[in-house]
Amino acid sequence: MTDYASIDFTPLDDASVDEVITHSLVRDVTLASGRTLALITLHNGRDHTRPNTLGPRTLTELSATLDALSARAADGEIDAVAITGKPYIFAAGADLSQITALQSKQNAQLIAQRGHQVLGRLSELGVPSFAFVNGLALGGGLEIALNSTYRTIDSSAAAVALPEVFLGIVPGWGGAYLLPNLIGIENALEVVISNPLKQNRTLKPQQAKDLGIFDAIFSPAAYLESSLAWADGVLAGDIRVERPHQPGRIEKTVKWPAAIKVARGMLESKIGTVPRSPYRALELLEKARSGTREEGFAREDEALSDLIVGDQFAASMYAFDLVQKRAKRPVGAPDKSIARPVNKVGVIGAGLMASQFALLFVRRLQVPVVITDVDQARVDKGIGYIRDEIGKLESKGRVDADTANRLRALVTGTVDKSDFADADFVIEAVFEEIGVKQQVFREIEQIVSPEAVLATNTSSLSVEEIGSVLTNPERLIGFHFFNPVAVMPLVEVVRTPQASDEALSTGYVVAKKLRKNAIGSSDAPGFIVNRLLAKVMGEAARAVDAGTPLTEVEQAFVPLGLPMGPFELIDLVGWKVAAHVQDTMVHHFPERFHSSANLHAAAEIDSPLERDKKGAITGWSKKAAKAVTVGDSPMTADEILRNVEDELAREIRIMLDEGVVPEVEDIDLALILGAGWPFVDGGVTPYLDRSGSAARAAGGPFHTPPIRGIE
Repeated sequence: MTDYASIDFTPLDDASVDEVITHSLVRDVTLASGRTLALITLHNGRDHTRPNTLGPRTLTELSATLDALSARAADGEIDAVAITGKPYIFAAGADLSQITALQSKQNAQLIAQRGHQVLGRLSELGVPSFAFVNGLALGGGLEIALNSTYRTIDSSAAAVALPEVFLGIVPGWGGAYLLPNLIGIENALEVVISNPLKQNRTLKPQQAKDLGIFDAIFSPAAYLESSLAWADGVLAGDIRVERPHQPGRIEKTVKWPAAIKVARGMLESKIGTVPRSPYRALELLEKARSGTREEGFAREDEALSDLIVGDQFAASMYAFDLVQKRAKRPVGAPDKSIARPVNKVGVIGAGLMASQFALLFVRRLQVPVVITDVDQARVDKGIGYIRDEIGKLESKGRVDADTANRLRALVTGTVDKSDFADADFVIEAVFEEIGVKQQVFREIEQIVSPEAVLATNTSSLSVEEIGSVLTNPERLIGFHFFNPVAVMPLVEVVRTPQASDEALSTGYVVAKKLRKNAIGSSDAPGFIVNRLLAKVMGEAARAVDAGTPLTEVEQAFVPLGLPMGPFELIDLVGWKVAAHVQDTMVHHFPERFHSSANLHAAAEIDSPLERDKKGAITGWSKKAAKAVTVGDSPMTADEILRNVEDELAREIRIMLDEGVVPEVEDIDLALILGAGWPFVDGGVTPYLDRSGSAARAAGGPFHTPPIRGIE
C-alpha cells in the first residue's frame, strides 16, 4: 500500500510555474435543516472557453483546502463537504500541457500518486462528500466525483467521460478501480474502453445517470439549490440512495471474468494488439473486482506512469494538439473578413451524397437550400430523404418540432436551375467524370450572380480542369467532404492557381459554420487523404495480385492502427469508387501507383467479399474468386507492411516538396480527421519516423526531434 502522505510532491510544483491554476474557493452554506455544508467551487478565473483543469499546483491548493475542511469536520464545525465548478464547467480533467512537460518516469509516477492522494481525500474527510457536477466533467474531473461519497449532475452538462484511453493513457486517479465497483463491469467497459475508441464518444447527463454514475439529476434552472436540498435530505436520512448497478458477489465471480474475456477478444479483432492503453485499462478493470481501494490505486499509479513516458502518449498529445489548435486555425486560409455572405445554398444533384450535403447545410446554416437533378423523380427522392432524416433528428430529440418544421420548409427541390439565381454558394455532387462536372458548372455559371462561389466535391479530379470551361474560374474551389458527411469532420478546401481569396475565404468560413475542420490543399491529384489512401489500397492490391491471400493482406496492415483494413475500406467506399481513384492516381503517376485489374474485376460483382457470421472478411466470394487473377508469389506480412510504410513515406515527402500542404502537420491532421489515423500513432508521419521508413524511403525523419516518449 502506498503511503501518499510521506511522498514529496514539490518537484511537480517546481515544474509547473506556468500552470493556469484552478482555485478551490470555499464558502459555508446553511442547509434548510440547519446543518452546515462547506461548498468548494473550482474556478480558474477564466470564462467557459478555458475549462477548469487539474495541474500539480491546482492539486496542491485543493489538497490544502481539503486538509482544512477535514480539521473543521473533526471539530464539528461542518456536517458535509460539496464540490462544484464554475458556470458550465465542472472540470475537464488533468492539465495535459503540464503532464506532457514531465521529464522523467519518476515525475510521471508522482503525478499519478498526487491525483490519488488529493482526490482520495474526498472519501476521508470525516463527513460525507458530495460532487455537484454542474457542467463538463472529463477524466480527472469525473474522478473527483467518483471519489466523493455522493454525486448529482446538471441535466444540461455538456459531456461526461473518461477519455484517457483515446489519448493513450488510462483513468489513473481512481476511475479504473472505483467506476466498475460502482456501476458494474459491463457498464465500466463501455465508459472506460468502448466509448473512447468510438472517436472519443461521451455520455450525456441522463445516460450517465442511467448507468449509475450519478445518484440524482436536476434541471439547470435551480441545479445548485436542488442539489443542496437533496444533500440535506441524504444527511437527514430522509433520502435513501440506492445503487442498483453496484456489482454483487455473483457478478464479480461469474459475469466479471466473462465480460473481460469478451472485451479482450473484441479489442484484438477491432484494433489489433498495437495500442497499449486499451489493454492496460482492461487489466485494471479486470483486477478491480478484488482487493482494496489502495491496491487498486497503486495499480493505477504504475499503469499511468508507464504510459505517460511512452511513445504512444507523446504521439497522442501531438495529435491532440493538432486537433485542438491547428484544426481551429487553418494554415493558409485568407482573412475571414473577405468571405462572401451565404444566404442561400444550391446543391447540384439529388443523390445520397447531395442529399447529405443539403441536410448538413440547412441544419447548420439554417438558410434556404435548393437541390436539383435531371428529373423530378430524383429530386422528389432527395427531398424525401432529407425530410425523413429531419424527422429522425426530431424523434431522437436532437431538434424540437418547431426547428424541424422550419428546416423542412427551408429545403426545396427543382428541375428548373433558374431557382439557383440568388444562391450565394453552389456545390455539385454529380458523377465523378470531368465532362459531367464541367457541363453542370458551365450551365450554372450563366444563372448565378457574379459574386456566387462555386464548389466541386470531386475526390480526385483536377479542380482547375473542371473550372477551365468557366468565364470566371476564380470563383471555383474544391470543397471535398468525406462520407458519411454528417459524421466525418474533415473538408479539404482546394485552391487552384486561379481561385480568388474571397472564394477561398468563403469556403473556410462555410466549413466552420458546418462545424467541420477545413484543411487547405493545392490542386494536386487526390489532394491529401485520397492520395495517401490510394497508396494504402494500391499496396494491398499489389500483394493480392502477387498471390497473397486476402485475409493475410488485411492482417498485415493491422500494425498501422487504421480503423479498418484496406479491403474493408474499399468495400465501405465502394469498389468502383476505389478503382476510379486508383485509376486517377495511376494516370498521373504511373511509376508510383499500382494499377490493379483485380480491383475493376471485383467492382463488377455485387458482393465481392465473403464474410463470416460476425461480419469479418474471410476471403473472396465465389464469383469474385473466379473473376480475379492472382500470381504465385505471395508476400509475407513483413514485406507488405514495409512496402506500404516506405511508399507512404516517399509519397509524403514528394507532397511536401510539391507544396500540396504548407507543413507536415497538415498531412497528419488530414489523415487523423479524414481517415481515422489513430492518435496513438500521432498521425502518419510520427509513425513513419518510428518505423524507420522515413529514414529508408524519405531521406530522413519528418520530425526533429522525433515525437517520442521519455523511455
